[in-house]
Amino acid sequence: MISWAISMTGVIAMVSIIVRGLDESVKSQLAAQAKEHGRSMEAEVREILTRSVCRPHIGLALMQAARDVGGVDDLPVPERTDAARAVDFG
Repeated sequence: MISWAISMTGVIAMVSIIVRGLDESVKSQLAAQAKEHGRSMEAEVREILTRSVCRPHIGLALMQAARDVGGVDDLPVPERTDAARAVDFG
């Protein structure tokens, strides 16, 4: 279940998520990880979710990495000599 409240300005003020069917071992690992990081389980899960959705797009990250080392304009692109083949989906 996901619930939210939207203010008059359209800004989401609160979001709650209930996760059912979570394996007990996952819960135990989350509790241990939260303790290790000095935060509550709720804060730990919030941090994990926030990090997971804020990951960079892999293609853009690779493009930026290539730019950071001088680009890829000088890389040789081998000529393709094989003929394209039709695919039979039947």
